[in-house]
Amino acid sequence: MAYPINRMRRLRRSETLRRMTREVSVSVDDLIYPLFVTSGLDVKLQVPSMPGVFHFSIDALIKEAEELVEFGIPAVLLFGLPPNKDEAGSGAYADDGIVQRAVRALKKNVPDLVVITDVCLCEYTSHGHCGIVRGDEVLNDETLELIARTALSHAQAGADIVAPSDMMDGRVLAIRDILDDNSYVDTAIMAYSAKFASAFYGPFREAAECAPQFGDRSTYQMDPPNRREALREIELDIEEGADIVMVKPALSYLDIISDAKASFDLPVAAYSVSGEYSMVKAAAERGFIDERRIVNEMLVSIKRAGADMIITYSARDFAGWQSES
Repeated sequence: MAYPINRMRRLRRSETLRRMTREVSVSVDDLIYPLFVTSGLDVKLQVPSMPGVFHFSIDALIKEAEELVEFGIPAVLLFGLPPNKDEAGSGAYADDGIVQRAVRALKKNVPDLVVITDVCLCEYTSHGHCGIVRGDEVLNDETLELIARTALSHAQAGADIVAPSDMMDGRVLAIRDILDDNSYVDTAIMAYSAKFASAFYGPFREAAECAPQFGDRSTYQMDPPNRREALREIELDIEEGADIVMVKPALSYLDIISDAKASFDLPVAAYSVSGEYSMVKAAAERGFIDERRIVNEMLVSIKRAGADMIITYSARDFAGWQSES
């Protein structure tokens, strides 16, 4: 009887051997933790559809950030919940806006933490869309000025990286121009380059209070079946001055992450979005899955696909698990 000469199982015989021969690993250094900041004092209010995710007032946000630094998490991505909204989303670019105040507080109290700000209007507009609306149309060019003003206000507050998520054509160039013209040449841009019109955003829209009041975002976010178009979007953002490009969502778009990594010599970020997080939490609460193993496997798959950094609501949990081992 012939036996195999090449035995792949030899290097799987023990946990130590498996660890030594692992091709991909995820560390806390790879992770960015999204945070939601709101008005008030001593506020830490859980988002019902996202167990373990909270709305923080600025004072509570500082406490959370201090703990994140102790865990070794290097960066946060800030989303703001303003007290008031209007048609033009003016709270997004106000000097005393909720994100602007939060950035100043974080840079003062937790200076080693990298602060990334989401740059968009949807949380600040009364209609919930990511730009200026006329009738039932979201206007591209008229929105660019407000997106650029928002990014500049975040940079002036001290943001290390601004991250435009609106998906208006030309917004990276508009941001790069206004930052450079105002001497913020060192403020980096993480572009939501391939952001798909996904059903996985549902829990986030509850958390950020930004569901559109009419229609959807399919005219500006990408159509999920389109792979070549995603690479074109990424290429254009790089030409306009992006320093980091992002694919969102992550898990259903691993092919896009892989394509981006193979095609472009820039850091690639991937956003493991709210729907991915909430599905895992819901299944784990019912005892259907092992949350820790599932989260580890999901993060490894995103990293293996080519992501250099992963935005994930599981960052705090992952960091805690790593500190236990």
